[in-house]
Amino acid sequence: MQLELFNDSIPLEDIFEAYYECRKHKRNRPGSLQFEIDLEKNLVELWEEINSGSWEPRHSTVFIVDKPVTREIFAASFRDRIVHHLVIGRLNALFEKLFIYDSYSCRKGKGTHFGISRAEHFIRRTEKAWVLKIDIRGYFMSINRSLLYKKLEIFINKNYHAIDKERIKKLCKVIIFNDPAKNCVFHSPPIKWKNLPKDKSLFTAKKDCGLPIGNLTSQIFANFYLNDFDHFIKNECGIKNYGRYVDDCLLVHNSLGYLKNLIPKIKKYLKNNLHLKLHPNKIYIQPAYNGVKYLGCFIKPTHTVINHRTVKNLKRALYLYNKIAIDHKPDTAERDKFVSSINSYLGIMKHYKTYKKRQKILMNNVSPLWYKHIAVSSNAFQKIIKRMC
Repeated sequence: MQLELFNDSIPLEDIFEAYYECRKHKRNRPGSLQFEIDLEKNLVELWEEINSGSWEPRHSTVFIVDKPVTREIFAASFRDRIVHHLVIGRLNALFEKLFIYDSYSCRKGKGTHFGISRAEHFIRRTEKAWVLKIDIRGYFMSINRSLLYKKLEIFINKNYHAIDKERIKKLCKVIIFNDPAKNCVFHSPPIKWKNLPKDKSLFTAKKDCGLPIGNLTSQIFANFYLNDFDHFIKNECGIKNYGRYVDDCLLVHNSLGYLKNLIPKIKKYLKNNLHLKLHPNKIYIQPAYNGVKYLGCFIKPTHTVINHRTVKNLKRALYLYNKIAIDHKPDTAERDKFVSSINSYLGIMKHYKTYKKRQKILMNNVSPLWYKHIAVSSNAFQKIIKRMC
């Protein structure tokens, strides 16, 4: 196929750049390795499809994860993820100008730890603070695709001025209206969906609704979808101390009555403007001195502690890895997975005053068999190991 290039064609080097972004930290994954076998040919073919307008997403794989909560994850093919990175690379800087300071998901330097520090700031700066915490019911599965694309199209027309505007809009449209639940490949047994609520699955989402959790575009577009809501809370409702991570919202104010009166206004705005509903069982309003659970920790006016669920999950992970070490000598892949997993938990806990807790967990919950295969950097932990082995 000989591609006829036009002035608004996306350059081939931009496809290569999106590929390099896509493969970061995932170069040894099967999809990435398979794509690299004939890299230049595959990238040129993808480039031709994009510029000819013939690109269509391929089959996704779907599976269930249980931690930190049960979720349905759709993984797009590697070549499709390259397209996602291309689109977000074009639009993300423009989104950043639009988003409020205190939306935290999928933004550079604004992850969960930043969101927690901001929540601490809100609570500790407000005299006699009251906290309203709200959550949108089945958020990703309730996003209206037609409304999302309409908002995105208006945004691109107004803010994106490059010559490839129409091609980027076309890619966005294809991505948004693609249904990955059709002809997907299952990587989890059907029984895994038994405990998943219907409002958490694309397979039971309403017509023309739902974005797949797992795609980069879904995360960014979901943030964009609630941007007008953020400005409504900040500007029309006058809540200065407000933060949002995906659909987990925190409002802090010195008046209980004011926050109570906001709840019906928020419900009305979400219903009329975004076709969304608050989760009726996840509306919490309480004095800040009682503390509030937010983004994996428990925040009080005086201090912040790690969520018990994180500690419980770490102990559960250690229990499962100990069974491996008892059953057989762990191979290289199992050792690498053990180190990566446990370091991830310890890295989260390190942000809080948990040194003694981490020390105690390692001492009481790691089988001595593992210390024959791994190295521990902390001198204090090394002394513990010597006593154990």
